[in-house]
Amino acid sequence: MKKIPIGIQAFSSLIEGGFVYLDKTDMIYNIANTKACYFFSRPRRFGKSLTLSTLHEYFDGQKDLFVGTKMEKLETKWEKYPVMHFDFNSENYDSVEAVKSLISFFLSDMEKIYGYDSNAESNSQRFMNLIKNAFNKTGKQVVILVDEYDKPLLNNISNKPLQEKIRAEMKAFYGVLKTCDKQIKMAFITGVTKFSKVSLFSDVNNLKDISNTLEYSSLCGATEKEIHDELDLYVQAMADFNKISKDECYKQLKIWYEGYHFSEDSEDVYNPFGLMKALDEKKFNEYWFESGTPSFLVEIIKKHRMQLVDLDNVKRTLPQLSKIDNFNDDPVPLLFQSGYLTIKSYDPILKRYSLSMPNKEISEALPTFILNFNFPKTDGGEFDITNFIEDVLNGDIDGFMKRFCALLADSSYEIVGEAEKYFQNVFYLIFKLLGFYTEVERNTSDGRMDAVVKTPQHIYVFEFKLDAPAQEALDQINSKEYALPFAVDGRKLYKIGVSFSSETRKVREWVKE
Repeated sequence: MKKIPIGIQAFSSLIEGGFVYLDKTDMIYNIANTKACYFFSRPRRFGKSLTLSTLHEYFDGQKDLFVGTKMEKLETKWEKYPVMHFDFNSENYDSVEAVKSLISFFLSDMEKIYGYDSNAESNSQRFMNLIKNAFNKTGKQVVILVDEYDKPLLNNISNKPLQEKIRAEMKAFYGVLKTCDKQIKMAFITGVTKFSKVSLFSDVNNLKDISNTLEYSSLCGATEKEIHDELDLYVQAMADFNKISKDECYKQLKIWYEGYHFSEDSEDVYNPFGLMKALDEKKFNEYWFESGTPSFLVEIIKKHRMQLVDLDNVKRTLPQLSKIDNFNDDPVPLLFQSGYLTIKSYDPILKRYSLSMPNKEISEALPTFILNFNFPKTDGGEFDITNFIEDVLNGDIDGFMKRFCALLADSSYEIVGEAEKYFQNVFYLIFKLLGFYTEVERNTSDGRMDAVVKTPQHIYVFEFKLDAPAQEALDQINSKEYALPFAVDGRKLYKIGVSFSSETRKVREWVKE
């Protein structure tokens, strides 16, 4: 059994080190043999850097690295081209000078090979001269590879003045791709997100966005077939370690790490980082989410006071999902492009996608993160989320409500917008973490109940009222027969009316039945 790769981004290290490689070289071959400037976005740790490294080795003529891959049967010439590889993943970019400095560093390395023009006054001029020098010196067109192009922009998503300065600098840099079109064989640009092509890549006439195409939907990530073909022994080992059947292990891996769709017709794709970590450690855990919280996710929560309930089955068109320039108005495109939401279905008549969280890792980790971010005390002590869960599992409504009241009283969370919606969202967050069925604003024949929660032994029907007696909320549950659909369910049913104060922003009282 080969070693499982964790965080290895260099194709040569993967092959020479004897690691498992999910062979994508047939798609690499198709991309490499089309003269175009490609743009490809995927969430972090999804394999974008490995894709660029594979392209780099291919264009560098490293035939021996591809022995045994699909590429070996496709490529016969193995020509060597000058490759210019820019990686923006390593810096924090707290100034436009930091961006300029890193670009200058990359250019200096390549100028040692292809020559330096002392008359160049800017990085864009140096880049243009470098491409022409490489073309003239080698007689070959140049390959341009750009990894995580958007890191400088994402790091300053809440600092618009600085972001605009960085955008202007990078726009001039990428404009060279048009100026030197005749000297460029191909370009491949990757990132997590899609800042508007109009604002950043407007000068690149032939930019081809393959992020949401069916043909390249599995270029990054793992498919079901790849796991069965290449990782079956590792799944068996994980199953044996956990004392479950191999079929059950496959089922759990699918629940935890699959569910990503990047076009309406694409097959399911697994998060490769989470999958490989699970197989390596033989445990199901939130590996991808815990590998690092990007700063922009924190900014989204701060800016929008994220309402998790509004992210379930959210609907957007492809143009709405294809850029994040309107982040201040709509966080959904950024959440989609960064992997926290994914395509679940498509309406061809309305040309609209339905999106939800992709898998168990996200549906458990994201609510926890949002709750702990807004209510820090929920990650330990009296307010630890497991205490809430224990109360609900035991049918201890008073215990849960007392803990919930204390949580709100101790929190400095600023309520923005409709107060009742805020309270409903906090309930939803906590109940969602149970891992059981949770639904808000469920329609009935005579109205819409505020919340329903189901555990193995209990069903809870909640109704919330703002500045009105809790008994009024309970009476509404009874008068509109919200509990009727569960009459023959067999589980113990609780009806709870909760009253909130718009003045104090706290729970006034609750009654149960």
